[in-house]
Amino acid sequence: MRSHRDSNASSVFNTGIGMKKSGGLVNLLFGRRRKPRSRASNRVAVAPTLGAAQSDRRAEGRSVEPVLSRTRSRHDSSKPKRGFLGFLPLGQKSRKTPSVPASGVRSTKRNPTAQSGKTDRVLNFPKKPARPTLDELRSRRQDRAPRHHALFTPPINPIHFPRPRNRPETFFLYALRLLILGVGLGVISGTVLSVWDPTARLTAGANLTAEPKLEKVAEEVPLRLTQELIPLKTQIKALMAKNTGLSPSVMLVDLDSHSYVDIGGSDVVAAASTIKLPILIAFFQDVDQGKIQLDQPIAMRKDLVATEAGEMQYQPVGSKFSAIKTVTEMITSSDNTATNMIIDLLGGMESLNQRFKSWGLTGTMLRNPLPDVAGTNTTSARDMAQMLSQLSDVKLVSGKSRDRIFDMMRRVQYNTLLPKGLGEGATIAHKTGTIGTMLADVGLIDTATGQRYVAAVLVKRPKDEDRANELIQQISRLGYQAFNQKQAVVPSVKDQPKGRGESGRSQIAQP
Repeated sequence: MRSHRDSNASSVFNTGIGMKKSGGLVNLLFGRRRKPRSRASNRVAVAPTLGAAQSDRRAEGRSVEPVLSRTRSRHDSSKPKRGFLGFLPLGQKSRKTPSVPASGVRSTKRNPTAQSGKTDRVLNFPKKPARPTLDELRSRRQDRAPRHHALFTPPINPIHFPRPRNRPETFFLYALRLLILGVGLGVISGTVLSVWDPTARLTAGANLTAEPKLEKVAEEVPLRLTQELIPLKTQIKALMAKNTGLSPSVMLVDLDSHSYVDIGGSDVVAAASTIKLPILIAFFQDVDQGKIQLDQPIAMRKDLVATEAGEMQYQPVGSKFSAIKTVTEMITSSDNTATNMIIDLLGGMESLNQRFKSWGLTGTMLRNPLPDVAGTNTTSARDMAQMLSQLSDVKLVSGKSRDRIFDMMRRVQYNTLLPKGLGEGATIAHKTGTIGTMLADVGLIDTATGQRYVAAVLVKRPKDEDRANELIQQISRLGYQAFNQKQAVVPSVKDQPKGRGESGRSQIAQP
């Protein structure tokens, strides 16, 4: 008699065989029923062993019913199939089946109806085939013919379409491309220039509705000249010959007849404080355009405080002054601190230099803040005369701003240069400039007879040479005597030889 453990092992072994035959792991897990075999197949499978068992039992005189019942129970297809982990499907009850030893030999039990001392014959079930070795599996795989799936089709040769021929590009197409390229480059360059243009920037906090916005665009208008006054020029040169060591630049222009005197007027020299005059005009341009309000406060920073001329340098840092007071101090008392504050308000030196250039001033340029003792800020007598002429003709600012500018220039405190050479009844609006190596005075003069002319005299000198003062006074006196007389109508430029006067010098200002 085999133990109960051997019986369970035999049952597991037979279950594995049945699982392999009826669907494997899927049937074991989900309890699917296999299709019942036909009775004929059952007979074929059972007949060999059943006949032997019955014949033996008959020979021994025992009943054959137990053998038939055991055989039917083993091959009964209606027996429920166990599912996952050995559980039965819902609604089915378990049936006990006889256990089979692991060796494949069923244990024999005494039949209570049979004779004593007799046992059942052993039923020999087919053994499980041996597992093939690894080499056998490899050889089978190599011998297996390649399978061709119906979904895989042989590759189709690609269809080659003829490439279209390139049409020759016509002249019109080339011209169109060049036009598009030119327009694109023009837009890009215009955008870059507009970004770099400092005059297009608005000052923060400016009230645009305080005054009517006058878009005063300064045109590059050359100084209009007709004929040079040779007698006056000869007198001034004789005066210069007596003052050796001094090098004056002189430009005198009658604004009615446009007759003139030019002695070194295009020479670029140190501007000293005469540079404050174009700064004043730029200030009132922004006032006309609404960028600056006359009563807006301006704070005095430490980096803007300057020595030499002016009283604002003695005020505490952080003090605030109105814009009109600051610009007035810049002109009347030639305050250097006020000048630096106005330069900063207008956007800096580079911004002002661009504006001076747009007026046609070729030699006027800011390079350092005030006081410019070294004389790096430059101008020329011709630039100063041209600027005053445009200012008088209301070409740079509005008429109201022009009157304010002339009023400030008439209140200049230093009146020992050009004013000393004027006769009784004359008025002057001017701006002086003084450093060690340069003495200058430029202004607009109205004579007692109603004539108006501009005078610009800038004298290079040895350091602090006082003779430069006397030379400027004498040149001013000669000019006033010449322009104060009632003059006949001078022929216009159209009546003169094209582009030249008596001296052979070009009558049109150089750009």
